[in-house]
Amino acid sequence: MQRVKNMKAAQREELLKALKTRFEKNMNRHKGLEWAKVQAKLEANAEKLWSLNEMERTGGEPDVVGYDQKTGEYIFYDCSAESPNGRRSVCYDHDALEARKEFKPKDSAMNMAAAMGIELLTEEQYRALQQLGNFDAKTSSWVKTPSNIRKLGGALFCDRRYSTVFVYHNGAESYYAARGFRGSLRV
Repeated sequence: MQRVKNMKAAQREELLKALKTRFEKNMNRHKGLEWAKVQAKLEANAEKLWSLNEMERTGGEPDVVGYDQKTGEYIFYDCSAESPNGRRSVCYDHDALEARKEFKPKDSAMNMAAAMGIELLTEEQYRALQQLGNFDAKTSSWVKTPSNIRKLGGALFCDRRYSTVFVYHNGAESYYAARGFRGSLRV
């Protein structure tokens, strides 16, 4: 079910306030960037603001992690300490969901990300996120899987244990209460 992609003024203000507070509290994630410029970009992109609200609503705690000089876009990642609670217990993608004959999860990571207007983090992005803090010490997160692995039925996920980022594989149709996914959004 696709949600209506508009927000009431009060909802927008509440989200912007939460994003600003998180931005100011975590300056190490976006050195040299100014909130006023980020906010102006957000206010000019209602659909992207809606996607950020979906990230927030599902427990992702999105925050700015970079700025692309070439495109002029701010880059947001889910920065919740653990894999977003509202996006756990999902298999990897729609094909994996359809392949399950019984005990199907409620959805898949790729379906949810598409409905939210975001992308799953790649392994490289996940490793970059881990340079900004310690994430997924008790959970794990699906990451965008190369097509050659996916064609063979597998999918990749990552976590952080023993001060190290690990990349693992699992059947794409598997799902666990402690595995969700982290997303990225360019605004």
